[in-house]
Amino acid sequence: MYPASKPTPHPALPGIVVGMQAEARLLNGLGYAILIGGGMPAGATAAAERLVNAGAPSLLSVGLAGGLDPALPPGARVVPAAVLRAGRIYQADLALTHRLGGITAPLLVTSESAVITARDKANLFASTGAAAVDLESAAVAEVAARRGVPFAVLRIVCDPATRDLPHAALAGLHGDGSITLLPLLASLLRRPGQLSALLRLAGDARIARAALYAARRYLTPHPGDSP
Repeated sequence: MYPASKPTPHPALPGIVVGMQAEARLLNGLGYAILIGGGMPAGATAAAERLVNAGAPSLLSVGLAGGLDPALPPGARVVPAAVLRAGRIYQADLALTHRLGGITAPLLVTSESAVITARDKANLFASTGAAAVDLESAAVAEVAARRGVPFAVLRIVCDPATRDLPHAALAGLHGDGSITLLPLLASLLRRPGQLSALLRLAGDARIARAALYAARRYLTPHPGDSP
């Protein structure tokens, strides 16, 4: 768990949990307290707890996600009505989802580890009906439920349902939400056949990051948010 913006939450704005440093940079400057969970459930839990302890009145899980619904291209905005993890469903707050532009999907599922192959994505879609998958949102939802604060989710599809994630893309991820190139390059040297998939992912990621930046319009504070 690592800070990305001012540690004291605005008294009228949600605290935001993201997974990666790059996501936090795209959201900085809006006045929100943002903490980086590092892309895993445990880090997201710690970040959400810290935000609530500091006075955040509600929580948002924001960032990129993997697509499960084949109809969703890279850059698609996913604001789910609920989040699923290990058979438990957490309902998102209606007022917060309205703030994020309204519900776009009935369900998002949180996995304990990255869902890498298109086959696994298809199986997860068939078994849950979830539009997308991430590693953090249900952890944020669990903290919100335990601490009695509202939550909502805004996710942007990065890798679509029909594409595998190359292993090299995961090799450079760190628990502080950063990406190091050396492990990625080492993985690519060991398995050069990943290059084409890695280049496609880079293109998808550019689209997704641009869409996340554009989604700042949903996070722009309202006049009624003044303390």
